[in-house]
Amino acid sequence: MAFAVGRAVGPAVTRNRIRRRLRAILSELDRAGKLPPVTMLIGANPSVCKLTFDQMRTELAQLMSIILAESSPTSTPTA
Repeated sequence: MAFAVGRAVGPAVTRNRIRRRLRAILSELDRAGKLPPVTMLIGANPSVCKLTFDQMRTELAQLMSIILAESSPTSTPTA
């Protein structure tokens, strides 16, 4: 996983806090086996600052479950 949290998100303190939160959430998802086996770049825009930790966790968990469903061998390919 890599993170792209640009200056538009806020000062360095804010950007680093967002990265730490993302790392913590992804670590939780990995321990729960809910992280897809893919290489990923996760970007953040200024609206992420308005999310609580729990809201970020919910958003990322939903995103990862969609990716897992699409990357599973039983999923049907889309054109």
